[in-house]
Amino acid sequence: MLQTNGDRITVALRAQDPVSQAGVSSQLRARPEVEVINWDERNGTDTPQVVVVVLDVLDDVALRVLRQIQRTSTARGVLVTTHIDEQQLVNAAECGFVGVVRRAEATPERLVKVIGSVARGEGRVPPDLLGSLLQQVGRLQGQVLTPHGLHLTGFTARELEVLRLVAEGYDTADIAVKLSYSERTIKNVLHSVMTRLNLRNRSHAVAYALRQGLI
Repeated sequence: MLQTNGDRITVALRAQDPVSQAGVSSQLRARPEVEVINWDERNGTDTPQVVVVVLDVLDDVALRVLRQIQRTSTARGVLVTTHIDEQQLVNAAECGFVGVVRRAEATPERLVKVIGSVARGEGRVPPDLLGSLLQQVGRLQGQVLTPHGLHLTGFTARELEVLRLVAEGYDTADIAVKLSYSERTIKNVLHSVMTRLNLRNRSHAVAYALRQGLI
């Protein structure tokens, strides 16, 4: 269960250095919207909604820290950093850090707004980074994935169509007729999906696709 104190958001703070830890902690403790705990001083009953990590650069060492936090906590992440580019933004998001604030822009008001958004399940990143990231996503889809029949989901159009029909209750023979493929092809498509994603059977594959919002 996520821990709150009334309507306050419980925030765990972890900084790269003691000065940053003290400075950001002081700023946040003055805000009535949040309750701050030290990440390294949590006990077994402390389950923060949001973890704020403060660092200069998202290098390999910092990424290991983010991944360790992801493995050991259900908290959503906010990253406060001096410099971040599009690839580092993707790396942070893969670790569950969907809120990003540049240190130069990290006023108490701005930081609390981002913490609030992330606690609600929203993502908040600098607008210039978001624009660049969306442009890269568009180029990736158009120049790399589409020519190979792929989507950003990692599924081909044929795989998604087969999974939709399985979800609707059709068997292999019916799907083969509907899509004008052989039954062997349909079986191979399903086997490929299950093997690639380590899924147990067709029902598991359909459940996975439904959870991901793909069908």
